[in-house]
Amino acid sequence: MRLANASAIVSGGAGGLGEATVRRLVKAGMSVVIADMDEERGQALAKELGPASRFVQTDVTSEESAKSALSAAQELGPLRVSVAAHGAGSATGRVVNRDGAPMPLEAFQRTIAVFLTGTFNLLRLAAAAMATNEVLEDGVRGVVINTASIAAYEGQIGQAPYSAAKAGVVGLTLPAARDLSPVGIRVMAIAPGTFYTPAFRISEEDAQAAWGMAVPFPQRMGHPAEYAALVEQIAANDYLNGEVIRIDGALRFAPK
Repeated sequence: MRLANASAIVSGGAGGLGEATVRRLVKAGMSVVIADMDEERGQALAKELGPASRFVQTDVTSEESAKSALSAAQELGPLRVSVAAHGAGSATGRVVNRDGAPMPLEAFQRTIAVFLTGTFNLLRLAAAAMATNEVLEDGVRGVVINTASIAAYEGQIGQAPYSAAKAGVVGLTLPAARDLSPVGIRVMAIAPGTFYTPAFRISEEDAQAAWGMAVPFPQRMGHPAEYAALVEQIAANDYLNGEVIRIDGALRFAPK
C-alpha cells in the first residue's frame, strides 16, 4: 500500500513506541494524528514535526474522543493506517496475595479497558472511517495495526491482567481481519518483547543492565525505532494480514 499523501493515526503517539512510529510514518510521507492523553509531549512533538502532524488529546476508551481524533486524521488526507500503541500503568500483583486477599476487581477491569477495550474501540472506528476510502491496488483501503505483547504468551507472575488484555489483542487479530476483508482493510498485531521507553523512568543504561541480558540476541532491549520500522513494513506489504508478529530478540519470559 502506498503511504505517501495519506493520513494515519497513532494512539499513544506522544511517547515511546508511538512517538517513534509517528516519526517513521511522517518520514514515509504520511500526515499523522498524534492521539495521546499527554498534551505537553503531544503538542511538542507536533510542533517539531510541523504541518505533517497534528496532536489531538485522546482517550481511546471513549467513543467520542476516538471519533474526534479520527475526524482530524481524515481532514489531513484519506485515513490508511491506524496504529494502537497506547499504554498506561497496568495492574500488577498476584490473583490472590500471600495474605489471602484477592486482587481488586477494579484494577483488572481498568487494565482490560485500556489495553483491550481501547484497542478494539480504535479498531472499529478506524475501520469504519477507512471503509469510505477509494480502493487502491488489490482493493486495499487501509490497515489497522494493534500492539500486543509477548506477555500474551508467557505472562509472568503478577501480570495476569496485562497478559489477559494482550492475549485478547492477539485473539482479536484473525477474526477482525476476516470481518474486514470484504471492505479491503487488513488487521495485524505486533507483540513486542522488552523495549526501552521513557515509561521505565530509569536510565537506558540501568534498564539494559536489568533486562537486556535476558534477551538471547541481540542481547539488549529493543529500540522503539525497530518497532516503528516494523509498522511501516506491515503497512506497505499488502499480503500481511491476520497475523501477530513477535519482535523480541527470541526472548521468552520466565515465570518471574
